[in-house]
Amino acid sequence: MLLLENGHPVTDRWSYATEGEALGTGPVIVPLSRLSEGLGRSAGELGVMLPVDESVSVLRGALPRLSLIVITFPVFRDGRAFSQARALREHLHFTREIRASGHVLPDQYEFLVRCGVTTVEVPDNTDLPVWDRALHQFRVAMQPSVVNEKPTGFGLRRFLPA
Repeated sequence: MLLLENGHPVTDRWSYATEGEALGTGPVIVPLSRLSEGLGRSAGELGVMLPVDESVSVLRGALPRLSLIVITFPVFRDGRAFSQARALREHLHFTREIRASGHVLPDQYEFLVRCGVTTVEVPDNTDLPVWDRALHQFRVAMQPSVVNEKPTGFGLRRFLPA
């Protein structure tokens, strides 16, 4: 998988934990079922995969130890992960990396960023200019965002960062 941040490919330094194997010492992403095991290790950064049917509140006690939360899209039309990202930022004040994984479309990219997602996993053979255009397609938005934006003075309308 290729990892995008702000429309550009970045190196993924994280590895996903393999079921039945030790977690190791580097940055590792564990399934929610192995979170307590990950919290018990003394070395390396910890990330967790949050299933789309779980509430973000299950992570409340673990947030200080987490460097990454992966939200998943089982199908592109399932928008619950958008709500999870926004709740992590606005209600739980999580400031570190939120990654989108699964069936994500370029058309959803700007909305992911507006909800607080910092990185997106895309297939290796993806057309990068399509993702970059999708991120910068709109200059004005009607709904508030978790990103820093300048209000235009017309109700909820906001100028998007260039």
